[in-house]
Amino acid sequence: MAQAAAEIETLNSFLRGEISAVETYRLAAKHIETPVAKTEVEACLHDHEARVASLKERIEKLGGSPASGSGVWGIFAKVVQAGADLLGEKRAIDALEEGEDHGLADYNRDVEKLHGEARTFVRMQLLPAQKQTHSRLSRLKHNPNLH
Repeated sequence: MAQAAAEIETLNSFLRGEISAVETYRLAAKHIETPVAKTEVEACLHDHEARVASLKERIEKLGGSPASGSGVWGIFAKVVQAGADLLGEKRAIDALEEGEDHGLADYNRDVEKLHGEARTFVRMQLLPAQKQTHSRLSRLKHNPNLH
């Protein structure tokens, strides 16, 4: 029972991070004008939305209640994005990539707290998807045609 509660808490931590990512991408999308950047940002947003849905489903399957908000990370995301609002597309992309760095670090750090199916779920589904969105944003940030 204690292990299930700990796993639900770890998954909820990942869920709050994913909700924060969705909120940040939605805020940033308002400042993305370049077609290639818009396409990439929208794809990453959809990837994070899919992870939110997967995490909620997994938490419920374990008998837990999914987190409903992003908590502290959501506040952080809004503050970071507020700076991007003032500086436009490049800063918005930089802020998104910063968030991707943070998300990847969270998954890598906390996956070992999980066991069995929950660990496999994170290693086989969430972590590869996070690596993909991280790579997309990194390539976008370093695209010389966008700045």
